[in-house]
Amino acid sequence: MTPEVKPTSSKSSFRWPWSKKRKGNRTVGQQGDQVPTEQVDSEGSNDGRIQPVPAGSVQVASPTVVASNTPTALSSEEHQYQDPTSRAASSSTSGLKITQARESAEASSSFFPHASGFVFHGGLQINANQHGSNSNDPSGWERLLQNTAPNALHDSKYRFDPPKCDKDTRVEVIEELVGWIQDRESPQRLLCMTGAAGSGKSALQQTVAEKCSRLDILSSTFFFSSTDPTRNTVSAVIPTIAYQLGSNNPALREAISAAVTKDPLIFEKSLKTQMNKLIVNPIVDLSQEFSKSELAALPYAIFIDGLDECADEQRQAGLLETIDDCLLQNDALPFRIFIASRPEWAIRSALEDTGYLHQKAYHIQLSDQYDACGDIRRSLRRRLREIGRRSSDPRARSPSWPSEEDIETLVANASGQFIYAATVIKFASERRSSPVDRLRAVLTWTPEDRAQPFAALDLLYTNIVSAAREAC
Repeated sequence: MTPEVKPTSSKSSFRWPWSKKRKGNRTVGQQGDQVPTEQVDSEGSNDGRIQPVPAGSVQVASPTVVASNTPTALSSEEHQYQDPTSRAASSSTSGLKITQARESAEASSSFFPHASGFVFHGGLQINANQHGSNSNDPSGWERLLQNTAPNALHDSKYRFDPPKCDKDTRVEVIEELVGWIQDRESPQRLLCMTGAAGSGKSALQQTVAEKCSRLDILSSTFFFSSTDPTRNTVSAVIPTIAYQLGSNNPALREAISAAVTKDPLIFEKSLKTQMNKLIVNPIVDLSQEFSKSELAALPYAIFIDGLDECADEQRQAGLLETIDDCLLQNDALPFRIFIASRPEWAIRSALEDTGYLHQKAYHIQLSDQYDACGDIRRSLRRRLREIGRRSSDPRARSPSWPSEEDIETLVANASGQFIYAATVIKFASERRSSPVDRLRAVLTWTPEDRAQPFAALDLLYTNIVSAAREAC
């Protein structure tokens, strides 16, 4: 038990040899190891003194506490006064060291609970050290989010008004695609749809993805775009797919987050390592805990659109090989994968007769297997008449506009490519102009005309030719 300390007199006989006399407060130096010497203070007041008081009496005069995240090293002298039965935190002042016992989580929330052995006079500044985990260190899930590409999602706001199939168009191919995805007994778990630029691949992917979302079977989507740096490489593909998987199932989210926490550099690893650690292993591990019905209830349709718009053909090939090695060759996984691309080297060589995906993939060739002329005709007729009904030009509101001759000319010019029809419709829908005049400009257009209804097509095919030259 600490003995009671008698109050000090107003005329103290002790004075620190290293202190300086000032009016009001005394300046405290950095010589805490010196001992007080006997000297009569000429000041008549005790204000501003730091009295050497034995442990047991605590007087605190409104200290100012400043938090610090940096631990303060204890000197050998401070170690002498630490309670050996408890962990101590050290708080330092200018020339005054304070040893403060660390309390448990249930202790009082006051600044100095059960403290002893020190006296304050005046306003002192205390550096209180805080120990614990770094709050700035992100969780595994947060790290995953930092490496995803939100722009690549089928419902991303950055893909506002994405291309979709018109009503009553592409009915046959949509039915075939949805039927294949829902046929989980089919031995081929990869569907590759190839077609020329503008043949409607992205519109089909978007339309079928939305149907699968309504059926609660859509697992994940990734829409490549050569003009968007966040989604024109393979680096974000697997993290983005893993994010969507985890968002669909809390147990998967926890497993994926744990995988990232265990290996924070996972996003710097190879595609196969990422695929195994972020997708395959969590699914396989949970399949041992899930019943067959629970596993079957997981969304399983994975969509990847525009593989040809991924920079570097070798990267495209690497992604296909990763899908084959990690997903297709593991029967424990529930996924059915739908990839759309122009028939460029990476996917073309994999699907040809001697390619490694020839037997594993169901291949749909849009240009060869489906005649799009009927769908293009229906789409042009319906959309142009809708534009005419909204127009202030009475000629456009006439039931005879557009004429069947005009429609057939447009269908012939399209040559089975939906992008031509979509470009015509967009050009004719300009609100500040007459759709009749705009359509006439399309039908009579020559390269010398000032109007450029096909500027979007020019840009598309210019990019395709440029990419082909770079690949040579």
